Amino acid sequence: MSIIFNWTCPYCEQPTTITGPNHWTQTSHIETNAEENKRVSIKLTAIGCPNQNCNELTLFADMHKSNSIKPLPPGYKSTSIGNKITSWNLLPRSKAKQFPDYVPEAIRQDYKEACLILNDSPKASAALSRRCLQGIVRDFWELPKGKRGKLGAELKCIEDKCDPDTWSGIDAIRSVGNIGAHMEKDVDLIIEVEPNEAELLVELIETLITDWYVGRHKRKARAERAKALTSAKLDQKRAAKKEGNPPILNTTDNDMDS
Repeated sequence: MSIIFNWTCPYCEQPTTITGPNHWTQTSHIETNAEENKRVSIKLTAIGCPNQNCNELTLFADMHKSNSIKPLPPGYKSTSIGNKITSWNLLPRSKAKQFPDYVPEAIRQDYKEACLILNDSPKASAALSRRCLQGIVRDFWELPKGKRGKLGAELKCIEDKCDPDTWSGIDAIRSVGNIGAHMEKDVDLIIEVEPNEAELLVELIETLITDWYVGRHKRKARAERAKALTSAKLDQKRAAKKEGNPPILNTTDNDMDS
């Protein structure tokens, strides 16, 4: 049976359909005298992005329990893959998105590190998301040095500039990130951060970067195109008047909308 499935490349972020030539998988069954995971299977999967502008390799491994099937003649064993135990992203090492260079490098670096350690240390990942949030607030909103200090006080400076949904996300990053950044007064009190919770914080950071930095860049680019269009039409109008001819402006309906 040929392999066909929908997939989004983690490098170019383009949705595509994967077929046999771009997909490879192999499973190895391992049996040792280890106390835990005595009988396991390692499934290695490789996917080549069919986008000609990308062509990157995605490689990941899954560890499963191995299930014995029906008995076979002496010297032979038959096994099947059971429940998944854990997974590893080998290439790329994390699911971090590739944000453009106009997002400050320090913010992109904190975000990438938060993604990289998400499964190994969710608490540390949450702390990095909190740090990333603080960097975003200071840079994007151009917070003056006199108002910089504790994150909670800095956030108060922009609360009235955020819609309720955005503010809820910001408050979640701050609150959960504090668990990773600060030890409780009672050192015996341990509050864990689960991987899915740390992943949610990373996704909220992605939303802020997209809505604020990418959104601002797109608005600025549109405004510059509109300014250039207006200037070109005015030049045509002035040239036509100078020649004594009625101006014939090469515009579309969209250009004339106001």
